[in-house]
Amino acid sequence: MPLSGKRTLFTLLTRRGVPEQRRADEVVEGVASIRDPRVDVLEGICKPERKVYAENHFVLLPDIERGSAKREWLEAARRCDLLCVVVRDFESDAVYHPDGSVDAARDRSTLESELIFADMELADTRLQRLAREAKSGATREQTVQKAALEKCLVLLEAEHPLSEAELDDEERSALRGLNMLTFKPVLWAYNVSEDAASEDRGPGSLTISAQIEQEIDEIDDEGERRELLESLGLERSGLDRLNAAAYERLGLMSFYTIGPDEARAWTVRTGTKAPQAGGKIHSDIERGFIRVSVIKYDDLVACGSEKAAKEKGKVAAKGRDYVMEDGDICHFLFNV
Repeated sequence: MPLSGKRTLFTLLTRRGVPEQRRADEVVEGVASIRDPRVDVLEGICKPERKVYAENHFVLLPDIERGSAKREWLEAARRCDLLCVVVRDFESDAVYHPDGSVDAARDRSTLESELIFADMELADTRLQRLAREAKSGATREQTVQKAALEKCLVLLEAEHPLSEAELDDEERSALRGLNMLTFKPVLWAYNVSEDAASEDRGPGSLTISAQIEQEIDEIDDEGERRELLESLGLERSGLDRLNAAAYERLGLMSFYTIGPDEARAWTVRTGTKAPQAGGKIHSDIERGFIRVSVIKYDDLVACGSEKAAKEKGKVAAKGRDYVMEDGDICHFLFNV
């Protein structure tokens, strides 16, 4: 919603400037590196020329206006894989609230309703179109999609997100191209005051103080930053926590490659097999995959070097059916 702090958080995350007077329908995109402590440790062990973190691609959407018929945010939101929804939960005489008072529970309910209503409109519009198309004979896919949308509409009208829908694989496949919002994972980011920055709001939620994040960003000395975080009862900055939480909510994980040139984190979905993981590095690796040598992160750290890990038998050769695990350190062998 307006004045929730999302523009400030987006700017701090991505280092991408946002015009103060951007158009109501303007979408701004930026990339945020995920400060992964494991990459830092690998850099210390291997002494490469550079380190490369994994990244999240963030999209700053237009505001959601309560009760507005205009939804400039909607199409861009449909193209995203995850919705990170910023909810204001801080008091400030200098920043007014569009509804006249700060009430995070009310605002979250409003935002949830907006997402559900957007999906309800889409489902209804699509069903009307399918009814017209059926006059000349419906295809199997159209019939499946119609049945799935009817199930979805019942759920949405009861104010439940589609993440609760009981659909089979064929029905889910038929709806995939519609990019309905409430199928997507959601991360609720509560923008709070300084004294609430360490609160736990439950699964799928986190607290972050844009004011604190700005203060941290202005401190150059890493030791001073650490002291400030510790004084607030925090182990990591809110930006780091938000970035990591988005990564996890997307069902992503990291594997690593190391060498004299770089220590690097690569992103794959949980459950990815070795050839497809190699394809993230280069398509030739997936095409000509032979095997992958894997060292577990904890084993490398305990051994202190790749050489020592090999001597202690901590390197395993894995074939094309190997399912990647978070923290794997990999060397791929391939031939094309």
